[in-house]
Formats: sequence, structure tokens, C-alpha cells
Amino acid sequence: MQKITPFLWYDKEAVEAANLYTSIFENSRIKKTSTLNNTPSGKVEIVSIELYGQEFTLMSAGPYFKFNPSVSFLVACKAKEEVEKLWKELSDGGKPLMELGAYPFSENYGWLEDRYGLSWQIMFIGDRKITQNIIPTLMFVGNVCGKAEEAIEFYISVFKNSRVGDILRYGKNQAPDKEGTVVHASFTLEQQEFAAMDSAQPHNFVFNEAISFVVNCETQKEIDYYWENLSANPTVEQCGWLKDKYGLSWQIVPIVLQEMLEDKDPQKISRVTEVFLKMKKFDIAALQRAYKGE
Repeated sequence: MQKITPFLWYDKEAVEAANLYTSIFENSRIKKTSTLNNTPSGKVEIVSIELYGQEFTLMSAGPYFKFNPSVSFLVACKAKEEVEKLWKELSDGGKPLMELGAYPFSENYGWLEDRYGLSWQIMFIGDRKITQNIIPTLMFVGNVCGKAEEAIEFYISVFKNSRVGDILRYGKNQAPDKEGTVVHASFTLEQQEFAAMDSAQPHNFVFNEAISFVVNCETQKEIDYYWENLSANPTVEQCGWLKDKYGLSWQIVPIVLQEMLEDKDPQKISRVTEVFLKMKKFDIAALQRAYKGE
């Protein structure tokens, strides 16, 4: 299991999107689906998938949050034909943000929103080595613009097995972006690749709950550690969700909860769901008592 899993919030389309993505990307499959009832969103569908062998979770839970380009997924391709294929299939029903074409950093690159509004950057990388096919990319805009490098340093201080990679910076005469801020930076958290960038261009979006990152935890001590280090806004803490000081959403989740919600006994699932919906930070002992009916 990945330590950190991207989590995508849809209105009603999680299953449909899961089927589409697993049909498009290689080495992909739907791992499991589950349903939660009697939540604040009513009936909730959750789908776990793999794309290029990487884990993602998709959830249908109502029209409360919309995807935007503050978090996108960069797909590294070894062949231009792969770029063309992915662009054609993902752009169907969507819209381009940067048209597919040649750029100084890639001979074949494009940035699009798919039919669900999810952002993808499709890039031909030539003879560079691919160590991870899909790289979550964070865009720091608005009141957090210029803080991409600071955020990277913060994240690598929190997560183990982490490091900073290459950083490309803005130079002089690249207004409105400030000299020295980040055009593109790579970094690794728990051996998983991420990227970040600053953009001082006018944008009408910020990080929101449509895309969060699940941190899979084995112990209560681990949950407490991530909660203490990442949560910066107690007013938005709910059901294991929190926001960090840059506005990015995380879910700090015990692995055992996922196992409980896969039980075939609907009464056990109902009891656990009722209890965790009342929690902010997850309490493993309380969840286990609910699961056992104590």
C-alpha cells in the first residue's frame, strides 16, 4: 500500500471516471468499490484504482467541491504517440489549458481539464528516466504564491524518506512572477514523487477539498504525529480531514478503518460509519469498539 494516496471527490461520477481512467492508462485496474450509507452526503460510493500501478481513490459524495488546476497530475510519457493518445482520450469532453504542442521544456506537451474538470499535464520526456508515471503537481497561487519552496521544505520535514529534487526558478523580467520563486520543483515524500510550482498570474482558484492526499497510518501514534504536524485550521477538521497552512487538504486515516469498511457485515459498517462521522482526528480504539459492537 502507498503511504500517500491521491483522493478525488466527484459529484456522482466516481465509478464512471474510474472505468474511463483504467481503460486509458496502462497497467491499470479497479481494485475495489464500496458504499457508505447515511452520511451527510447520503449514499457515498468509493472506488480504489491503480493507474500505471499507482493507487488512487475516487469518491462520489455530492456537488460540494470542484476540481481546479491548483492540483494536477503530470503524466510522463516515453513516446510522442503515447502523448497523442492520452491527449485525445482525456480531452474528449474536456478543454485545453495549454494546447498540445512543442514547448522549451518538452517537444510534445499539453495541459487539459478532462470531462470531469480534473487537470492532467501530458508530457513527452524523451530519454529521461521515468521512475513514476503520474506525478501530483501543486500550484501555489494567490496568497500562497511564492511559497512553493517553503512548502516543499515543510513537507519533507514532516514525512520520512523524503528529499528535494531539481528546482527551476523564475529569473528577472518574468513579471508578475518574482525572481527566485519556483517555475517547477520536484520532491519526494515517502519515496513518492511530487512537483510544485508558483504562479503569480491571475487565477480564480485555490486548493480545496476536491483533491486531498490520504496518509495511510498503522498506529494511533502515527495518526497523532501527522495530525499535530499538518493541521493548521481546527475549524475545518472533520472525519480525518485537515488542511495544512497552505490550504492543501490531507486525510489522516488508519489502515484498519479501511479494513473495517470492507467487512461483509452491514451492521458493523453502519456502526463504524456512525462513529467516525462524529470524529475529527480518528481514534483507532473507539473505531475498534464500534466495530465489535461494544
